Amino acid sequence: MAAGWLRQLAGDSVEVRSAGSEPRDRINPTAVEAMREVGIDITGNVPQVLQTEDVRASDVVITMGCGDACPIFPGKRYEDWELTDPAGQPIEIVREVRDEIRTRIEKLVAELQA
Repeated sequence: MAAGWLRQLAGDSVEVRSAGSEPRDRINPTAVEAMREVGIDITGNVPQVLQTEDVRASDVVITMGCGDACPIFPGKRYEDWELTDPAGQPIEIVREVRDEIRTRIEKLVAELQA
């Protein structure tokens, strides 16, 4: 959901990489539905394993409960967003997570464009 919001709100001004330390085999269908409700199609996204090279090449790394599994490199900006895991949650909870992610992405984009 975060990658979908970032692509929507920042456009081509940022390069978006989305990956996880233990990604599922497919995107949460409830998350797909919640994002579709706001006009963002994330059905083509495929869960990816977080690669050290991706972190090394990034300026900003946003994690969501990654903990010690995520590589750390000096000079990078890191933020860990504590959010409810939408996996297995009803659509009402996933909508709340979606909206919280949007708020955080809007703040991030404003900071990056400043």
